[in-house]
Amino acid sequence: MLETLLTGDWLGTEELYIIAIVILMPLTACLLVLQVNPYHALVIRGILGAIAALIYALFGAADVALTEALVGTMLSITLYAVAVRSSLSLRLGMLDDQAAAIAHAATSAHAHAATPLLTAMRKMLSKYHMRLEPVSYPNLQVMQTALMAKEIHATCVFVSPDAVEGPHHGSAPAQPSCRIQTRVRRLYEMMQSALPSTVDIAFTEVNPVQFTSSKISPPEIEITNSVGGQS
Repeated sequence: MLETLLTGDWLGTEELYIIAIVILMPLTACLLVLQVNPYHALVIRGILGAIAALIYALFGAADVALTEALVGTMLSITLYAVAVRSSLSLRLGMLDDQAAAIAHAATSAHAHAATPLLTAMRKMLSKYHMRLEPVSYPNLQVMQTALMAKEIHATCVFVSPDAVEGPHHGSAPAQPSCRIQTRVRRLYEMMQSALPSTVDIAFTEVNPVQFTSSKISPPEIEITNSVGGQS
């Protein structure tokens, strides 16, 4: 008996590929646990489910294999993909005219100022496997109401220097300043470290008790901290 085990005569062709498939299961599980990118984790989770369904089928449990393939793999992966797609996104509120100028690559000052800022924001979010989702609003009041109602995570407004300091005569026109306001403290910390110091970044506390959907105007905004300019 010992000689048979040492020589490996008990291993046939069928046993070898079954063992190889079984070994793949813990290896794939380890890759899934160690994966940082959630989208890559979804792919590995699908591979893990396919391996498990194959093992069940090889051992004669066709009903369990079918359940694993349909529910444990296809359905769960679909739900996970929807959850990851909807949660890993930064909804940034912008005014209609500014969003249209950026989308159509206009040669206005707003477009020139927004392009490097949005590029920096996308670069910042890519480190956390997130994406930027601009949302346009007709005016500032509606956008602030959406922020307080937690429909968006942050707002971005470009203010022309002429509107604050008056027109500059005999000098080159200055670029409009950018004011970003967010209700998520983690986003506020990320923006502080990644975005240029010239950008005015403010964190806004949102109190659900003070805000109801029946209000037309947003509640008074409390800014707890700001950098780079007046809030």
